[in-house]
Amino acid sequence: MLYLPACGQEKDTLQVDTMSEKDLSTVTISVRKLGTRRMGGVENGVIIGREELFKAACCNLGESFTTNPSVDMNYSDAATGAKQIKLLGLSGTYVQMLTENLPNFRGAAAPYALDYVPGPWMSGIQVSKGASSVKNGYESITGQIDVEYLKPDAVQGATLNLYGNSKSKMEANADANIHLSKKLSTEVLAHYQNDFGHHDSNDDGFLDQPKVRQWNLQNRWHGRTDRYIFHGGIGMIKEKREGGQMSEELRVKSEEYKIGLATDRYEGYMKHAFILDPEHGTNIAVMTAFSLHQLDANYGNKHYDVNQKNAYAQLLFETNFTEHHNLSAGLSLNHDYLNEELRVKSEELATDKETTPGAYAQYTYNLHNKVVAMAGMRVDHSSLYGTFLTPRFHLKFTPHEVVSLRLSAGKGYRTVHALAENNYLLASGRNLVIDNLNQEEAWNYGISSSFYIPLFGKTLKLNAEYYHTHFCQQAVIDYDNNPAEIRVTNLDGKSYSNTFQVDASYPIVNGLELTAAWRWNDVKCTYGGELMEKPLTSRYKGLLTASYKTPLGLWQFDATLQLNGGGRMPKPVDGLWDERFPAYEQLSAQITRWFRHFSVYIGGENLTNFRQKQTIINATDPWSSTFDPTMIWGPVHGAMFYAGIRVNIGRL
Repeated sequence: MLYLPACGQEKDTLQVDTMSEKDLSTVTISVRKLGTRRMGGVENGVIIGREELFKAACCNLGESFTTNPSVDMNYSDAATGAKQIKLLGLSGTYVQMLTENLPNFRGAAAPYALDYVPGPWMSGIQVSKGASSVKNGYESITGQIDVEYLKPDAVQGATLNLYGNSKSKMEANADANIHLSKKLSTEVLAHYQNDFGHHDSNDDGFLDQPKVRQWNLQNRWHGRTDRYIFHGGIGMIKEKREGGQMSEELRVKSEEYKIGLATDRYEGYMKHAFILDPEHGTNIAVMTAFSLHQLDANYGNKHYDVNQKNAYAQLLFETNFTEHHNLSAGLSLNHDYLNEELRVKSEELATDKETTPGAYAQYTYNLHNKVVAMAGMRVDHSSLYGTFLTPRFHLKFTPHEVVSLRLSAGKGYRTVHALAENNYLLASGRNLVIDNLNQEEAWNYGISSSFYIPLFGKTLKLNAEYYHTHFCQQAVIDYDNNPAEIRVTNLDGKSYSNTFQVDASYPIVNGLELTAAWRWNDVKCTYGGELMEKPLTSRYKGLLTASYKTPLGLWQFDATLQLNGGGRMPKPVDGLWDERFPAYEQLSAQITRWFRHFSVYIGGENLTNFRQKQTIINATDPWSSTFDPTMIWGPVHGAMFYAGIRVNIGRL
């Protein structure tokens, strides 16, 4: 089994050439790929392919989960445009972010990482839930999200994607790959984004969304011989965000409240795989990655600068002893360095360093794909927290082709860089207080089942799952106990999440597929000695999607309806907000017209036009302690319409 990823190279059509003595004819069989399919291995998860990504505009990674019932995406605050995903009812910081099996977007990159991966660059996304493999480290608590980029060794050619929406946002994306030889290919990915609008739909004097200008560029390489495979690449991101008060809407003070963030990010990676025995899948691989992330941020009169460096290396060995037995083992080294400077009334400096070497072993037993068991253990030594063990176990049982059952259990750890990961909290008028934090530690347990039921000549796909996450140590963001501050402190009591989800999909007629899902969240944490619902978290979510493609594949129609349940707000201060927020619905739709070498799409998001009425608390006095743009539980924008074109330029 070769560990280097090779997905994203499937073809949408299958061509069969038939020859006879009298004529030569070509028969083309068109096959519509499944947009989302379940992962076939022992872990519970789904693979989101380009077919699914094309059902919406998917300008970036954060917008790629619109039609996915498992992953939620919402804004963290209404001033900076910071976004976060939630998996199993918990914040995205508990999801390990990977790009092609390499950990990425840590620390200071986390609040805006969902904007750093343009949608047209992705060939697919793998979302696995619960305790994941120990190969990629110890940080996965609720799951992993692994992004697969377009491949340099795919069919040679170039594509262009242009996009614009009614909120004055425009994007241009381009990708091109060249096969320099049969064994060496390269690829260039380019992205430009400009949000240049001045929208204030709710008349609170603040921009509804920040003005964002982003330049994103990558160069990727692929080479191979009979016994060696190489992947490598470099990338850079430059981004500027400007938000805050609009000058003509100043209401209390002559001094404007402005937000400005300037980001420079550089990253690179290399993978080397040496195939020792193809018959038994025996190989050794060396993977390395580095990143440099610099952020200069102003939140009113607060100035925050961070310089973060990360280096990661992994050596791994994998082999199949027999048809039934697989062993994977390896060594890893991760180094994080953060130099932070916060200036409010006085200057505060902090340097955070951690070096963590580790080793792991993982054994997999596969009995004709009927029973698959995977057990892994890793040991790591942190320069800050000492030595710790990470056990994980998965079991898959397939008694019949129509049903699969999965069990999982495992532990996860996480080092908290509280200010870097939550720097958007500086936009609040409250004082941000960060205690001396422990390493986070949690157990995750899950059970899931998948059914493939023949029904009226087609297949009904039904899935049900339950996950429980229990924290032993946690960094808790406490809004409740002091109205003058937001405190990040260590857990003192219980903290857990329970999630139950059921989803089903069925092709009603040829070309039309419906998907329905329902998820219930029970997420609680101890605040000031009292076990309470986690604030700003919906109690449930319902999802209904419909996708129809005409028989010749010229037209495609997609629609998604979401119902998000209500939940608890942080304890109100001076009656400025309600104790709970209500349930709300959102509708999105898109129409795509496919041509030979290009496609045109138009659509709309939040067509129900629901938005949170008060996205910024006490917007009339941004210099007060009660000013707060971080109380976000719903959409911050109303209905939005967009249009775009995808062009296949073809072979260069």
